[in-house]
Amino acid sequence: MRTRRGRGRGVGANAKLGQPIPGFLERRPMGGGDVIAARWAGRGAGRCSLVCPFSARWPPAWPGAMHTLVFLSTRQVLQCQPAACQALPLLPRELFPLLFKVAFMDKKTVVLRELVHTWPFPLLSFQQLLQECAHCSRALLQERPSTESMQAVILGLTARLHTPEAEAGTQSFCRKHALRVLDMTGLLDDGVEQDPGTMSMWDCTAAVARTCIAQQQGGTVEPGLNPVPVEVRVDLRVNRASYAFLREALRSSAGSPLRLCCRDLRAEDLPMRNTVALLQLLDAGCLRRVDLRFNNLGLRGLSVIIPHVARFQHLASLRLHYVHGDSRQPSVDGEDNFRYFLAQMGRFTCLRELSMGSSLLSGRLDQLLSALQSPLESLELAFCALLPEDLRFLARSPHAVHLKKLDLSGNDLSGSQLEPFQGLLQAAAATLLHLELTECQLADTQLLATLPVLTRCASLRYLGLYGNPLSMAGLKELLRDSVAQAELRTVVHPFPVDCYEGLPWPPPASVLLEASINEEKFARVEAELHQLLLASGRAHVVWTTDIYGRLAADYFSL
Repeated sequence: MRTRRGRGRGVGANAKLGQPIPGFLERRPMGGGDVIAARWAGRGAGRCSLVCPFSARWPPAWPGAMHTLVFLSTRQVLQCQPAACQALPLLPRELFPLLFKVAFMDKKTVVLRELVHTWPFPLLSFQQLLQECAHCSRALLQERPSTESMQAVILGLTARLHTPEAEAGTQSFCRKHALRVLDMTGLLDDGVEQDPGTMSMWDCTAAVARTCIAQQQGGTVEPGLNPVPVEVRVDLRVNRASYAFLREALRSSAGSPLRLCCRDLRAEDLPMRNTVALLQLLDAGCLRRVDLRFNNLGLRGLSVIIPHVARFQHLASLRLHYVHGDSRQPSVDGEDNFRYFLAQMGRFTCLRELSMGSSLLSGRLDQLLSALQSPLESLELAFCALLPEDLRFLARSPHAVHLKKLDLSGNDLSGSQLEPFQGLLQAAAATLLHLELTECQLADTQLLATLPVLTRCASLRYLGLYGNPLSMAGLKELLRDSVAQAELRTVVHPFPVDCYEGLPWPPPASVLLEASINEEKFARVEAELHQLLLASGRAHVVWTTDIYGRLAADYFSL
């Protein structure tokens, strides 16, 4: 026996192959392996030839990752970091992106620092450099970054700002194309597993903030030092503990050559006045998302904060949680605050994602959505106590036909809400990519009644059904019908009710989440699902009970 808590399991896998090597590498036979000889023309220093021994028996550094010979030879070049640093001025700048990825991956911190110090392009973007590429199928953005590598990047940036012009002779290529933007956005957000050797988004925020403060406190500019300003784009995380120094960093960066620019802001458990103070310090042209969590703002607090958020005219994502206000017994002040909130929501012209999780919106969804100027593509209404009329309005609204992501978790869809929910699915079928229905009290009867319209969502990639009282028979029916959905890649399903012992019926969601399951029965369920996937040619689709994984897509990655 085991409880539901803990990591789930699933089936399905993917892999991609590397690409051919370009012509500037030669392959020579040598004893038990090969030699990869890379030749580059050094500017003002004749020709530079680096010979890198590579054995065919050399194991890959990451299970499942595919590497080209260019990648492997680059990795071998970086084994001797002092020599690699000396060679950097002689190398063509086209090699720098791959050098950066290899150095970041292998924690070659000395080389990584020097790469940032001498970066020859105006932009250094983590999203471009750490993704899957032609030479390496490993996508580092899908992993928490190494603390050592992140610190090396920050040290390299600091060194660049403190390099006098008199020392720039050997780095003329880097000065000609001075680094203007360091884009550190897109790093993996905090997951459940904490690796002490990796850096969380909270740690990254602290490291960048300390660098900005230190740069400003450095005092007067040294003679001969005229640093080119660098804009550092980051996703910031802040709570009560980190608020003070992040506020100081934002203030310091205003007149500093190191300019902090926030793309996504997430504030957790932050007092209202502190949230407002941070919003006032952010660049209106950079901010893409505001995410306020566990703040328990209420309608009054929200009416104070929302005008400061509404000044960000390019804001694409607004995530507000726990906005309490009882729509069944509205007060005069509450109604005034709600109307003011709606008026401010009408100021957003670029908003595409709205999340109002755990907010009481019963019977008020029409007012909220009608206030918006443009259709939403992502709407999260988890645990909002939605009524049938709320779902009917959403189905008829202009938003439905544009929705790519919809989260209705925690709303009871089993009774009178089922029919309007099916109408909403029908309206969104052409565009919907991501559907989250965790803890919606959907049993086999409701699921089977919904399958005809659910399978019309031909572009659906992700379906979340965790915490619903479904049987193995219901899951098998879902699997068979979903074969027609060619784009489907992930299904997060509940532990079947067949696997519980002594389950009350209908089972409350809390019981499904906490009750023990029969390990032996569930192993048979997994095996049967796997065989069905194989038989239907759908082995690449992941069916899992892991709600803590990184399978749910962020709106901006859809």
